[in-house]
Amino acid sequence: MIRVVLAEDQTMVLSAFASLLDLEEDVEVVATATDGKQALEAVREHRPDVLLTDIEMPEMSGLDLAKAVADEGLPTRVLIVTTFARSGYLRRALDAGVAGYVLKDAPVTELVDALRRIHAGGRVISPELAVAAWGETDPLTDRERDVLRLVGEGLLNREISERLHLAEGTVRNYLSSAILKLNARNRTEAYAIARQRGLL
Repeated sequence: MIRVVLAEDQTMVLSAFASLLDLEEDVEVVATATDGKQALEAVREHRPDVLLTDIEMPEMSGLDLAKAVADEGLPTRVLIVTTFARSGYLRRALDAGVAGYVLKDAPVTELVDALRRIHAGGRVISPELAVAAWGETDPLTDRERDVLRLVGEGLLNREISERLHLAEGTVRNYLSSAILKLNARNRTEAYAIARQRGLL
């Protein structure tokens, strides 16, 4: 039996996934969660074979969740199921130690097959994503990513410096560097490009 925790912030999608997986004789959904923190607590409590998670969720993203599972040495393998066919997301997911990355528009049979292969110790990556990610590098540092995320929240440089406990000049330096690396015209465009490429 493959024991699964499901994490998805859209309740309808979560219910649909749970119902579909319950139809499989060798799959048991032991818990569901609608945000990343709930999902991490469920993984700690149930220690499932596989965590099936979306990327964009409240409290903690699926990528942060995968990293937390790996950092805590939990035995659960992580399968990302997302609508985002962005190569940057895939590269970060692999860096976080995920065992699989498939798209939500894939057939259910493909999702279940991915679950089984991951449970058996394999790795599953959607072919179209693997092709997109081949040879692409992530130019941003973690700090540049942190600063750009806060730009996306509408914060001013002064507010970003307070939030991250950095000097305002340091924030400007990180932004200048990110703008240059992403070939953007300004901080807002840098954020948009980074989001579109799945770098945030």
